[in-house]
Amino acid sequence: MKTIKPRKQRKRLFQAPHHERYKRFSATLSAALKKSHNTNSLPVRTGDSVKIMRGDRKGFEGKVSRIDRTKYRVFIEGVTREKVDGTTMLVPIHPSKVMITRLSLEDRWRREILKRKSKKAELPQEKGTKEKKPEPSKKTVKKKKTQAESR
Repeated sequence: MKTIKPRKQRKRLFQAPHHERYKRFSATLSAALKKSHNTNSLPVRTGDSVKIMRGDRKGFEGKVSRIDRTKYRVFIEGVTREKVDGTTMLVPIHPSKVMITRLSLEDRWRREILKRKSKKAELPQEKGTKEKKPEPSKKTVKKKKTQAESR
């Protein structure tokens, strides 16, 4: 976001269009996936296998069954809560609290996104070897003439 004001950040979060919400559904990849795909994170999709990293259900692994973009939540198969009347319901989990362990690459667009992201990461980024530009000469500061000098 381009603002530091909490009020504006909350407003933009809750009024964001779907294409912006999609980007906020990013979750980190497991170490094996990071190495193989050469990228750190991807948005979570249905069909991905994830591991819960925070909260009461930390360590649980399962498949993403549903995504709720309006409430920014992911529903994982097997992560359920029993209601008072005895029925079970899926527990909503924020996507930043999970780690993707297995990707579903059935979608062609997602494979292309992975290729594009891995190419960005492969570009050589040598921080210390950039050519230094010669510093521009410092401008000479003109002294203001005092009243005694002007006479």
